[in-house]
Amino acid sequence: MEKREKIYEGKAKALYSTDSENLLIAYFKDDTTAFDGAKKEVLEDKGIINCAISTVIFEYLEKNGVKTHFVERLSPREMLVKRCEIIPVEVVVRNVAAGSFSKRYGVKEGTPLKEPLVEYFYKNDELHDPMVCPHHVYLFGWADREELGEMTKTALKVNELLRKFFDEIDIQLVDFKLEFGRCNGEILLADEITPDSCRLWDKSSGEVLDKDRFRKDMGKVVESYKEVYRRIMDRYERVEE
Repeated sequence: MEKREKIYEGKAKALYSTDSENLLIAYFKDDTTAFDGAKKEVLEDKGIINCAISTVIFEYLEKNGVKTHFVERLSPREMLVKRCEIIPVEVVVRNVAAGSFSKRYGVKEGTPLKEPLVEYFYKNDELHDPMVCPHHVYLFGWADREELGEMTKTALKVNELLRKFFDEIDIQLVDFKLEFGRCNGEILLADEITPDSCRLWDKSSGEVLDKDRFRKDMGKVVESYKEVYRRIMDRYERVEE
């Protein structure tokens, strides 16, 4: 696969065109940001760990019937993906009160929710990713009812699968963010699933194993990401045996 020009660069990844019109290369960077880019730092090897984690999770989801943009991992930092038209709506699924949810509703962080909650946010840094309702999504033409319904259904299925996935390695899936794209008439799960986009807590100790370590200056960010990856690989080795 021939890597060509850079066509997009975001906070954590860059996208490159290839010799195939329908395929792109996603390059995972070490850049780490928080608060809409106001806080920035380069954390060595973070991109490599995130690419590895996202690869395993996408493969797991694909095996369980979730359609994603993932094709294959090309190198420690690079993933081959299907070219998608990204829908500018972030879908957040919450199992436990934390982060902006706790602040918005005055709910103590760590409070379990009675059932998974799905929220939608308009993907726009200048507006600080405002929370929106389905009617906003339809009104502004970001997605139609059928598309948003598919996104929501998929998000809940991903939540069910990932809660089981992480539970098996003693990690609580607190919440996570998903992005979707249109590809050949289908809605595909896109972007990444990593400790950058999920809140992950150790089930035994409550230790934070995600990007909140960076947001809250807790330190040992990459070490925590590596711990998540170590547990994932230990699980897979046990399954293969």
